[in-house]
Amino acid sequence: MDIILLERVEKLGGIGDVVSVKDGYARNYLLPNKKALRANDRNKQVFEANRARIESENAERRTHAEKDAGSVEGKQVVLIRASSNSGQLYGSVSVRDIVDALNEDGANVTKQMIVLERPIKTLGIFDVRVSLHPEVSVNVKVNVARSPDEAELQSQGVDVMAAMFEQDVSGFTEKRDPSLEPGEIVADEEETEGEAQA
Repeated sequence: MDIILLERVEKLGGIGDVVSVKDGYARNYLLPNKKALRANDRNKQVFEANRARIESENAERRTHAEKDAGSVEGKQVVLIRASSNSGQLYGSVSVRDIVDALNEDGANVTKQMIVLERPIKTLGIFDVRVSLHPEVSVNVKVNVARSPDEAELQSQGVDVMAAMFEQDVSGFTEKRDPSLEPGEIVADEEETEGEAQA
């Protein structure tokens, strides 16, 4: 289906471009969200008649988004989640979790603005893109940890999972007697002393 774009759409084009897209994408996303018009003669005339107004409204929304970008750019939000010993989360971090954390921190974002490349299913710090306008996007950091202390360590650049596995876990060492036959158990010193006294 050929359509006329009413705003810049990533990987498609800018305002006024006539592009060909799959019918389902046009019918289910672009047309209902008022991002495009069907490319027929009548709509082309309507678009050309209103082109100046559409472009000025877009420029106004872009400048408003650029102002908002200052309150979002470079923010770091901390999400505390339960995880296994290997760092895998029980569940995943959703877009809603990120939106709620950013809005609590003073940003003004919606779920549609968050661009999550892939689900967050492990502990760590992740870069997430926030698209405030089709032409304005900023990055925020999402720090997923098991506790506020771990989050603080991660923000300082410490790999918490690697540090946990590097800790010295040696506490028990087995006694070894080279004179014993294979399979024989080394007797405790207390037991041998007790037998000698008897």
